[in-house]
Amino acid sequence: MSLKQIARAALIAALYVALTLPFGQLAFQNMFQVRPAEALTILPLFYGEAIPGLAIGCMLANIFSGYGAYDIVFGSLITLIAAFFTRKLKNLFLAALPPVLLNALLLPLVWMAAGARTAYLYSMGSTLLTQAVWVYGLGIPLYFSVKKLREKGLLK
Repeated sequence: MSLKQIARAALIAALYVALTLPFGQLAFQNMFQVRPAEALTILPLFYGEAIPGLAIGCMLANIFSGYGAYDIVFGSLITLIAAFFTRKLKNLFLAALPPVLLNALLLPLVWMAAGARTAYLYSMGSTLLTQAVWVYGLGIPLYFSVKKLREKGLLK
């Protein structure tokens, strides 16, 4: 990776943390997570370096989750895999699916492994809903904003 790509990955990681931590435990609960940083998961469509940036940002944010090493390692790994698949899909609405589906299906298992007392289907459903809100509700507008700025030459 070039220095510019490393800097962009670091900026994405920092933005992920900055858009997660102010919400405190609301960003880490196993139901209805308030995590607007998930909108950033659309960025691999533009930048390959967003893949490690998102994973590192998630890892740093998850240090504060309360689910310990399980969430730090496996939550970040889920983000990394979702970002990889987002990058591979070219259709915007399909590309937004990996972070929504993988988080909904796998995060409840991570939380349960970390000792959370939660019903899998309830956590899956609430995670699916909140991920869809952040990724589609904020991520799609972010996609079009970045696309417009790139077309104007203001972002590369």
